[in-house]
Amino acid sequence: MLGSVSADQLEKRARFDQLQESLATRQSTTHFTHAGVSVIAFMLISGAAGKLFYDSLRTPFLAWGATALALGLLVYAFVSYRKGRVVLTDELQRYETLLALRHELRLDNPAALLPR
Repeated sequence: MLGSVSADQLEKRARFDQLQESLATRQSTTHFTHAGVSVIAFMLISGAAGKLFYDSLRTPFLAWGATALALGLLVYAFVSYRKGRVVLTDELQRYETLLALRHELRLDNPAALLPR
């Protein structure tokens, strides 16, 4: 009976270590960062394009190119944000599983880890 408990504990510990390693790098922050930088670049480029449209008598081709680039950046920001939300949801579920395993393995109680 002790062998099955020990094997179960080892399996839980391996799962805990795997979850801890997978959560060490958070992909959601990368997606959110890409979205934020894209929105800032969108605002700068769309402002420059707006200024080109406002100041010129004839619409320059550069203004249309800047507008297209700005809209592309806005779409990229939206897609990155949506990916970040999906990945964050998955990361939060894995974190909840990690906390449950931590509780089952009694890693929250330092006295339980001391040798008897």
